[in-house]
Formats: sequence, C-alpha cells, structure tokens
Amino acid sequence: MNSEWIHVTYRLETSGDVGALAEKIASDQSTGTFTELPGETEAVRKRCAARVVKLTPLEPAEQPSLPDAQGQGPYNRAHAVIAYPLEAVSTDIAALMTITIGGVFAVRGLSGVRVMDIDLPQAWDCHPGPQFGIAGSRRLTGVEKGPIVASIIKPSLGLLPAETAEVVQLLCDAGVDFIKDDEKLMNPGYSSVADRVKAIMPVIKNHEQKTGKKVMYAFGISSADPDTMMKNHDLVVEAGGNAAVININSIGYGGMSFLRKRSQLCLHAHRNGWDILTRHPGLGMEFRAYQKIWRLLGVDQFQINGIRAKYWEPDESFVKSFEDVTTPIFREDDCALPVVCSGQWGGQAVETYNRTGRSLDLMYLGGGGIHGHPMGAAAGVKAIKQAWQAAEQGAELEAFATTHPELAAALAKWG
Repeated sequence: MNSEWIHVTYRLETSGDVGALAEKIASDQSTGTFTELPGETEAVRKRCAARVVKLTPLEPAEQPSLPDAQGQGPYNRAHAVIAYPLEAVSTDIAALMTITIGGVFAVRGLSGVRVMDIDLPQAWDCHPGPQFGIAGSRRLTGVEKGPIVASIIKPSLGLLPAETAEVVQLLCDAGVDFIKDDEKLMNPGYSSVADRVKAIMPVIKNHEQKTGKKVMYAFGISSADPDTMMKNHDLVVEAGGNAAVININSIGYGGMSFLRKRSQLCLHAHRNGWDILTRHPGLGMEFRAYQKIWRLLGVDQFQINGIRAKYWEPDESFVKSFEDVTTPIFREDDCALPVVCSGQWGGQAVETYNRTGRSLDLMYLGGGGIHGHPMGAAAGVKAIKQAWQAAEQGAELEAFATTHPELAAALAKWG
C-alpha cells in the first residue's frame, strides 16, 4: 500500500453534528455507502478508505448557506481535513475531481460546503506545470525587471482584422510589452483566428525590426474541439507568434492537458466561469484550491483581477489569489505569472505593490485604463509606468503626478 495521502480541506456547515458529517463524507466518497457492506473489510478500508484527520470548529451560523437546507439552526460549522489515499485516487485529475469534490456537494445534511484547499503529495509532480511561467514570460517580452505592462484589444468584439491591427500598431508604438485578444474573441466569422494572425503578426514583426522589441501578442485560440484548438495554435506558431489566451473553464481539464503536451506558446489563462464556483460565500471553491490544478496542467500566466476591480471580487480575495499563484506547489518554477487586471489604471499601482509584498513579478493589464486615457493610449501606458515608478520609490501618486502630466490626467479622470 502506498502510504501517501491527498488532503482536502472543506468548510462544512450543518444543523447536526459537523464531525459526524465529515466522517460520512469520508466514508461516502471512498469505500462506504448508506449501509454496512460485507465486502467492506478492514483490508479494503485500510487500502482505500478516506479518513478525517483534523476538525477545527468555527463560529456557528444563524442562517443556512443553502436555501434547501434541512433542520433548524444554529448551523454548526467547521474546517474538516479529509485524507484520501493516493492508492485510491492516483494522479489523475478526473479521479481527484470526482472523488474529492464532485460528490461532496450532493451529500444529504449539508447546509453549506466549500473546498478551501487541496494538498497534493509529491507523486503529483508528474504533471507538466508551466512551460514558461514567470521567467519565460520575462524572456519572451524582454522585460528583465519591473511589471510587464500589458493591454487588451478594445472594443472587445466587433473590430475587423485590419482594424484590430491598427489598434495593435497604436499599442506597440505606445510602449506596451504585451497585448491580448479579449477572452470573448475566439474565432468569430467577422474576425477568424487565421485572419487576425495574418493582419496582426506583420505589425508585431515590423515593430520588432524597427525597435528590437518583440511585443508579445496572445491570440484567443480556445475551442471545445482540441483538434480545432491545435489548428489555431499552429497558425500562431507558424506566423511567429509566442502566446495564446486560453479560456480554461471552457476547454476543460482534458482540453488543457491536450494543448499543453503539444504547445509551443506561452499560455495566458482567463478564468471566466470561476465565479460560478466561488461567488456564493457558503458554497463552492476557494481560488487557492482551484488554481493549483490549472498550474499543474500548464498555465503560464493567470488572470486574477486586481485592486478595486470592476467586477465583484473584494480586494482581499485578489491579494490572496496573488499569493496563491506565486506560491510553489512542488518547485519554484511551477508558479504562474500573476496578471493584475479588471478596471486597472495607474491609480491602483501603489496599493497593488504594497499589498502584494512589494512584488514586481507581475503583469499589469490595462484595457479601458489605457485606451480611455484623455490624452490617448500612449499617455495611458505612460501613466501606468509612472504610477509604478511612484510605487517603487515609495512616493504618493498625487505628489508624483505634479511632474508627470500623463499620470496627472489619469488621476483627474479616474482618481
């Protein structure tokens, strides 16, 4: 018997005995069922049964997290760590999701359940992890230090390939290090991947010939059909491209595994759909658990929103996500480059810097914060760079802006 274990931490809530419920989950998700079985011998349990290894009580809740909860409050809550034998799960991601997560949400008696973390044994280092990660992203963008300043094609949808190429030229001239297709732009009839590649890559190459800098462009190549996705991948590679936007929840674990094994591109993950899994506070999954699987599958760059994001996510959640993607799982090089995004402009730079441990190993992605700058996109890029200079120097943005007109204009509009 392999003595290694997979530890999953759940936050459980029930009107009954939360410890008994944790034991029920461990049994139901491994060798047991609703009644005793003659075949569930001690030998079988020793080899394959899950077990509760830690239970940490939490403050009870007066109201249940789930609207269909049974029983009367107060609702008891606890963090339960359940250990699953590696012998029973192996190193397959589908097995992990089925055994440790999928069935747990169907357990009777729960009034709330949230997957908080997954701790994997060394055997799980068999997955490829990032091909480029932080170091490779810096090498491909030519940014040796400081944040990688990035932008998005705007409008998100509607531009024809030639019009998109004009925006790319504008952003290259403005001094960005990275440009990406919006996650919603994949392979529409008016702007196919093939046509975008034909229009955009000459702009990237001409800019490189003139300046010596190759701006990284990430094309949206996602498809539910792995063969189609690889055809899109190959179009980018053959044209000299080096990055792709991947809608990870849309292509799934199998699609990501298929792509990573064959990919020559730096894979920029957009996590749209993650909010379905996490937005309800009493139900779902923490990003800490979620992101580990995608990093093992090969995500190089991970979008994680940002300070004062335009979406629902609180700043504290972003800060935790930043720490999560930059914490090694097995090796230093299995970290993903955190992509700070969602309504970002220079105004959040100082707080981002201070709340992420004064880290500069990040991509700072501005869409409207660059295109919508009152002095134009080039000034939008300058304003972001100036804000990060202020952050590194420990200066207040307002004071720094007195000698930096681009930043001053951004503060006047959005500050």
